[in-house]
Amino acid sequence: MLSLRIDGELLDRIRRHAARRGMSVQDYVVRTLVRDDFDERFKAAVDETEKFYSAG
Repeated sequence: MLSLRIDGELLDRIRRHAARRGMSVQDYVVRTLVRDDFDERFKAAVDETEKFYSAG
């Protein structure tokens, strides 16, 4: 379970973004978090690969 506290202005922005994609606010936030996590893990993997090949 994840609980967030956000101000009204941000919630309105999130609602608009979610509505444009035909999603609930909850689904939109979860999808955004998953995407950002993937981006971070992918970058870390690329960095490690570059280190591996440059060290050899």
